[in-house]
Amino acid sequence: MGSKEKRDHGGNLDAAIARHGGTRAEWIDLSTGINPVPYEMPRIPPLAWTALPDSAASARLVETARAFWNVPADADVLPVPGASAAIAQIPRLAPARRVSIPGPTYNEHAASFAFAGWEVVDGIAQVEASVRVHPNNPDGRTWDSNELKGDLRVIDESFCDVVPERSLIDQASIPGTIILKSFGKFWGLAGLRLGFVIGDPDLTGRLREMLGPWAVAGPALHIGTAALRDAAWAAATRERLQKDAARLDEMMERAGAGVVGGTTLFRLYDVDTAKTWQAKLAEKRIWSRVFPYDPTWLRLGLPDGEGWSRLNDALA
Repeated sequence: MGSKEKRDHGGNLDAAIARHGGTRAEWIDLSTGINPVPYEMPRIPPLAWTALPDSAASARLVETARAFWNVPADADVLPVPGASAAIAQIPRLAPARRVSIPGPTYNEHAASFAFAGWEVVDGIAQVEASVRVHPNNPDGRTWDSNELKGDLRVIDESFCDVVPERSLIDQASIPGTIILKSFGKFWGLAGLRLGFVIGDPDLTGRLREMLGPWAVAGPALHIGTAALRDAAWAAATRERLQKDAARLDEMMERAGAGVVGGTTLFRLYDVDTAKTWQAKLAEKRIWSRVFPYDPTWLRLGLPDGEGWSRLNDALA
């Protein structure tokens, strides 16, 4: 993927409304890969809102994250205000040279490295850094540890909580390695802005200084700790997502789409003309994701509740 590629994203429902009309409440946004059945919010102590985030709450979250992701003892865990905040800063952790980011993939990585002066290359030849989105967005491809190159190795596991057995968390103890975790995707609370950087203590320490004090809000520390402790919810959610992804594939195949891949939080389809499909769905106030680099790729997140029947009717 070229470094000049437009930083387009899903979740741009305002653009859909401006183009096709309606109000936000009338739309179903399937352009993202966010769990449509979010973790139920626990009771939040009033002090989480009124006091500065304290170190004890942060320490509890870190301890819980270590246990949930089986983080190696010699790797550091840094909570951040969303994985995107870390992605914007990571290129500054090493001198700008060449970074391998095979595309197509989540475009913020290439954009951030390019902005910091790096040369972004698609291959895996001689490079000083590498980024692998694991599983990849949008096609769901996974990577092996031997495909990580350079002295700075970034593994973006924002969608890996649906397939924890594929995690490369064991790589977190290798110097120069950073693993990103997103809280908003799997737990469905993207607006909370919580993520994690796991890996080389030297790198996470420098990121900690870049982000400054109190980077993660008190309510996010509290909610994140409760959610990561709830193993039963995580297991049940993985099972539900697997069934719902299969249901969506069946529905789309009946409508004439071909399955390319994805994860159980989003599915990627091959269609004749993606923009035509997007416009057809938009007529029924359902927003989808198309890509500037492939006119036949259409990505859908999972519906919920009445969204299933509305999507089925829109595809008819």
